[in-house]
Amino acid sequence: MDMKKWFKEAQYGMMVHWGLYSLLGGEWDGAKSSSYAEWIQSNLRIPGAEYGKLAQAFNPVYFNADAWIRFAKECGMKYFVITSKHHDGFALFRSKADTFNVVDATPFGRDVIGELSEACYKHGLKFGLYYSQDLDWHEEHGGGYLSGNIPCAGQSWCNDWDFPDNSKKDFDICFRNKIKPQVEEILRGYGELCLIWFDVPMTINDAQSRELFDLVKKYQPDCLINSRLGNGAYDYVSLGDNEIPDSLPPNEEYDPSRLNFNDCDGPKPSPYGLYETAATINNSWGYCSWDHDWKNADQILAIKQKLNGMGINYLLNVGPDHLGRIPAASQKILREAARRL
Repeated sequence: MDMKKWFKEAQYGMMVHWGLYSLLGGEWDGAKSSSYAEWIQSNLRIPGAEYGKLAQAFNPVYFNADAWIRFAKECGMKYFVITSKHHDGFALFRSKADTFNVVDATPFGRDVIGELSEACYKHGLKFGLYYSQDLDWHEEHGGGYLSGNIPCAGQSWCNDWDFPDNSKKDFDICFRNKIKPQVEEILRGYGELCLIWFDVPMTINDAQSRELFDLVKKYQPDCLINSRLGNGAYDYVSLGDNEIPDSLPPNEEYDPSRLNFNDCDGPKPSPYGLYETAATINNSWGYCSWDHDWKNADQILAIKQKLNGMGINYLLNVGPDHLGRIPAASQKILREAARRL
């Protein structure tokens, strides 16, 4: 299949942010997180030893991969993207590179990514994986320590509460020991992937971005790579979070040598005319018990129409709770929108 042609025609997908942060629901030790509840460890500077205890409680007994994928398909989505590892470093797949994962560290003990991959294949949805290739708060040498005062959804990009001396950090250690091996694991272990959704390249250098790009193409030549891999190595452009641009740059302006990630500088040109906006239904990506600021079906449909009219895919996120349930409000809104598509 020509994946670029498929992506251009897909228009609508479901994204899922799910992990240990879902257990907290945006609150810890009497305090609320920022509006991005999945950033709670950084926002409230939760020690790794405390945050790690959440793995012992992660047992989402109502998680049903088949039901999630059927729901996405019923809502008109053409592809499904889930956080295989977010910035907290916890993986939703079994990893030989790091035991801080859903199979080895939790009582649940099931490979979430594997089950979702099989469900997508069964129901005919394309399957993509988000992977945080730079930030990793579980690791002393995780990225983000070069980011200075650039604003973020936490108090810092890197884990400088457990590991305060940024001058001693070396991202290459994390990249070699964990990031690259895990990317290879997800490329080789879960069937055909339509895309890899990388994020916030704050520290990764040109050579490392190219190394991951080449790794993806080695094992999955047709798999698309988004622009947040960094350093101008990408197949399609991820616009800013919830971004609805007024216009897109002409494709002929594409010049990989001058493109670097900056989430605030507006749309970058795409080499193949492929664009996507990842967006939330409320304010948070991860489950947040107190965030009830939901977009309604009218708003969802209006955004979809505007984005699709510009040739931009709409990747709409849900944040399941700690039991594996997609919030009822999300389901109601998306089903109502689907009835009117």
